[in-house]
Amino acid sequence: QVHVMESGGGLVQAGGSLRVSCAASGSFFSINAMGWYRQVPGKQRELVARITSGGSTNYADSVKGRFTISRDNAKNTVYLQMNNLKPEDTAVYYCNADLVTTNYYNINAWGKGTLVTVSS
Repeated sequence: QVHVMESGGGLVQAGGSLRVSCAASGSFFSINAMGWYRQVPGKQRELVARITSGGSTNYADSVKGRFTISRDNAKNTVYLQMNNLKPEDTAVYYCNADLVTTNYYNINAWGKGTLVTVSS
């Protein structure tokens, strides 16, 4: 069984910074990539940033230059450093792990989400 858990959300003023973390735990063979997605009520979940096991990253255009994703492979943990936050960044942030199970199936595991609120 695989668990993905986010932490570090909260309330911050516009222009401020926040770091959220996500750890994958349980029994699995390997992690291909981990990423952060966000969702606001009434809208689809969207990709914010993603990082592969080799360190390749991609970002949504709306966060480029402001957010940085990083990863600690030894801890199966991914971080999202968010700077110069804007009110439109307010959302529930979900962590995703694209991984290979012990039976060599490729699955996507999701966390329950952490709320980030940016006040103007």
